[in-house]
Amino acid sequence: MAAKLNLSGPSDSDQSSLNDQSVSSRSINRSLRVAEKQRRKNEAGDPFVLALKYFSDVEAGTPVLGNDDLERNLVLVEKVAYSKGLSPEAISIMLEFAMSLRMGTILCPRVLKCLIPATVVPQEAVVRAVVWLGVGKIPFGTQVLFIKWVLTMFDMIDAKDHLRAIYGFIFSFVTEENLVCMLMMRVFRVRKLLELQSKLGRQPFLLHLLSLYKVFCPELVTLSIPSRMKSGFRNHNSPWKSVLIGVQKRNGSQVASSIGLAFTIKDKTNTRKRKHCHLELPALSSVVNKQAQTELSSSRKVVPLVQLHSFAQLLENMHHIELPAQMGSLLGSSLALQYLDCVQDESALLRLNFWLGYALHEEFLFCGDGGASQNSEEALQFLNKLLSTQHFLQEGFSSSEAFLYKFLSVWDGSLLRPQILGLLSNIPVVPSSQIRQLLFEPLMQLFFTSSMFFKCGLMEFSHLLPATCLCPENMTLSGFKDSVMELVNFVGRLASVGLQLEGCHSLLLSFILDFYETVCDTFLKYGLPLVVMPPAGVFYPTLFAADPVSVDRLAYIMYRYKVNLTSAKNQEKVTEQAFHISRQTFREFNHYVVVMVNCLWNSKMFQPGMDVQLGEELLLKSNVPEYWTSFDLIHHPAFLSYAVDFHQRHSKPWSWYLEYLFTQGYDGLKQFVQSNISRQLTAGDGQDNSLSTQQR
Repeated sequence: MAAKLNLSGPSDSDQSSLNDQSVSSRSINRSLRVAEKQRRKNEAGDPFVLALKYFSDVEAGTPVLGNDDLERNLVLVEKVAYSKGLSPEAISIMLEFAMSLRMGTILCPRVLKCLIPATVVPQEAVVRAVVWLGVGKIPFGTQVLFIKWVLTMFDMIDAKDHLRAIYGFIFSFVTEENLVCMLMMRVFRVRKLLELQSKLGRQPFLLHLLSLYKVFCPELVTLSIPSRMKSGFRNHNSPWKSVLIGVQKRNGSQVASSIGLAFTIKDKTNTRKRKHCHLELPALSSVVNKQAQTELSSSRKVVPLVQLHSFAQLLENMHHIELPAQMGSLLGSSLALQYLDCVQDESALLRLNFWLGYALHEEFLFCGDGGASQNSEEALQFLNKLLSTQHFLQEGFSSSEAFLYKFLSVWDGSLLRPQILGLLSNIPVVPSSQIRQLLFEPLMQLFFTSSMFFKCGLMEFSHLLPATCLCPENMTLSGFKDSVMELVNFVGRLASVGLQLEGCHSLLLSFILDFYETVCDTFLKYGLPLVVMPPAGVFYPTLFAADPVSVDRLAYIMYRYKVNLTSAKNQEKVTEQAFHISRQTFREFNHYVVVMVNCLWNSKMFQPGMDVQLGEELLLKSNVPEYWTSFDLIHHPAFLSYAVDFHQRHSKPWSWYLEYLFTQGYDGLKQFVQSNISRQLTAGDGQDNSLSTQQR
């Protein structure tokens, strides 16, 4: 009975609860109606809302000239757009008004220029605007301006599925060659461009645009495009970019990450706090957008590089590799570097050079605070990775070469010195007509104004050049020889002055001798048809050095010069293709050998005809007995301690002293003596130092 009573109707407490809910619901609805009424009232009195209503309702054919309402409303929209940005609804209204040409063509560019979104751009508004392009009444300049606006705001469009579906339609109405070259869109249909290429030939503006397509979708552009081609397009979107970023900052939000990456406006007040985002190597990943490969995948197999984990897999799929979305990621993958080394893909090198050049310029040249000038760990790791990559490929990148030529003019000589000098050692040979301006002048200023340690570092970098020099394809062998000879002579001049400035410091002299140990073997060891002798400013400080190691190394260098010259002379006799050695080179070599033999063995120092001469009166005032023997192997400051040790410990005659020196590890001196000196001992104790020299 109780159940039946409960089912027959609600109790008093339930009825009270229902009444309370009904009252609450009516109260909420009343509040919403009041709020909506107030909002409409406010909007009705808002001048900006009234301005949007004007452009939404204005009839076609309304005159422009003398229309004060039009000017007042348009100025109000521009003011809001440039200060706060336009809402999605406002963007839709103003874009529809501009592209429909309801008040003619004169206002369309002005309206397009003030379409600055506060948040996002509605996709449907862009699609409707594209439809208006097909009407055929919009002027050519306005079409170009609209496309540029779409490109600038592309990453702020709220969705892109419908927009991608009409890419073909966009290209269907593009018939003007100039308009084709102005469109910088990342689209996947290049047939129209290829048709224009076949009709107009290899025009620079078409090659520049095709090169951009090849960067993003290299498999769709089969043309061979030079990898060192300069950019042919200027960036016309700066007004939108700067205003857009200003609006975003005032609204307390940030521009979309993709826009921030592509359109960075440097803020001088905030550059010191920024992270070196360009120096971070991106992760190896597949391309982001796969739509371009729908038809391609059906015809041939495409394997993303990120899916390969061994060299065997790389060889198996060598001709089916899909390059990653971010080419900078290749620097962090050994398999990717092996692919670049094996395939020599021009499109891959073009993309990688573009990314690398952008990163280097942004972080080291274009930043107000010097970018990476704080010797950051990111910059150090980045340059070390770049160096290891270039060493693996055994060649430098054209983008790093171009960067170095600019960076040398602003470099202080200390910032990341080992890395910068290492990059310099990988640059190709510069034509002799340009090498002075690009390399010699900035390096000379740095050399003479920097510390001895920088001088040593520069000499260390210099000794690698002849070993890494390869004749470029665009340079003749004669021009290549001239450039290398200019470079070797330039380093010789720096070395001569550097030794004077640093008081013939033994550390600097050691690095200079490293350089000439490489130079003396350029013909036999490196196949470079060139023999360049060291200048007197290097030869004599080394010959008179106080340490025996330097003298021994000079002897070895002169021995290797003789071996190279002899081999080149023999080849010159048996073949017509061997290079000709100038008589001046032989005269310099023979003169140096005579000086060394007279100084070290014949005890004829300061004799007439020598390069080093002192007046007889001055020599006598020195009170040095037998001054002409001051630099022979017995009295030379570098070997005097060995002579004293030999005299005190050994009872053998002085004719054995040379053998004693050879046992001390001076192999360079031994090779020089054996190849240039014929010892003739006289009767007696064997102390006669007369000998004959043979210069070949």
